[in-house]
Amino acid sequence: MPEQIDNIGREAIEYFALKHAARERALPKSRTAIRHCANSIRATHRHEVERAEALLGQAASLLAEMDIDLQDHKDIYFAGFVQDAQKEYAEARTFAALTQHQPLPTPAELSIGHAAYLNGIAEAIGELRRYVLDQLRRSNIDSSEVFLNYMDDIYAVLISVDFPDAITSGLRRTTDSARGILEKTRGDLTAAAIQLQLQKSMRELQEGLQQHVSADE
Repeated sequence: MPEQIDNIGREAIEYFALKHAARERALPKSRTAIRHCANSIRATHRHEVERAEALLGQAASLLAEMDIDLQDHKDIYFAGFVQDAQKEYAEARTFAALTQHQPLPTPAELSIGHAAYLNGIAEAIGELRRYVLDQLRRSNIDSSEVFLNYMDDIYAVLISVDFPDAITSGLRRTTDSARGILEKTRGDLTAAAIQLQLQKSMRELQEGLQQHVSADE
């Protein structure tokens, strides 16, 4: 009996040592990938396309490495930190693609799960709002409407996915937040369009009055 329990103890220690080592390799990669994605989003907002793409490439490499690190430890793989990195990657990739009016990359193309992907594109709506506000500050109404349509299209897909949060990783809550962001952006765009139209009408009126005065003289 003592010899048997000793063997069981050694096997358990070896098992957990391998699992711990795999986790310790993968966890820092997840954090670094998330940081690369955040910096990529920042670069996209600044129209630094090449830098954004380079950072996304680095994040993709880290995600691939995590897949290898945890291929024999699926319980750790699905513990959450890998999915967090995948979600941020999907968000950054989606945002970069839409700002360049490119087709959205698919979950298969990004090599990530559907739950992480959908949560990622849902959070991209927030970044698109920031992008729209930047466009409005430059009075680019037409461009802003295009991005608002992108946001609408994403939201339409999100609300069609009606499954428990345990399956979708809390997608319903993320979708609810996206709806608020979308409606607020729609209101901002409407207000900006009305203001620009009013300014245009006032200019036309002023020019008409000036022409009338000149004619009288």
